[in-house]
Amino acid sequence: MKKLVYPAILYPFEVGEGYTVEVPDLPGCISQGDSLADAIEMAIDAASGWILDELEDGNELIKASTIEKIVPDEGGFVQYLVLDMDTYTEKHGNKAVRKNLTIPSWLNTLAEKQNINFSEVLKDALADKLHIA
Repeated sequence: MKKLVYPAILYPFEVGEGYTVEVPDLPGCISQGDSLADAIEMAIDAASGWILDELEDGNELIKASTIEKIVPDEGGFVQYLVLDMDTYTEKHGNKAVRKNLTIPSWLNTLAEKQNINFSEVLKDALADKLHIA
């Protein structure tokens, strides 16, 4: 995947220095932080998680609006969020997928006699092959 860019609306807290952040293209994706930097970081995490959940459920990626189409309420301003989905998915993606494979019968028999967990072996072998710790 690539990096994704979504516009977000930031609203300063009425009291204190923090911000509430809403990502209009991702329904219900709202976050906040105690500073501008913290609010942006939290919003990136929330938006990345929202998108990862949708993709793992087999849904299509929602197209981002242009920044010009986002109109904040009074006091808010619009900021782009850059989502590094490859890094986020590597760190947080957990949904298991079913894979069918074919192996020689004799190898299957030997592995079953030793109570080998085929899923675990395949996962470990793939991680090793891809140099993932």
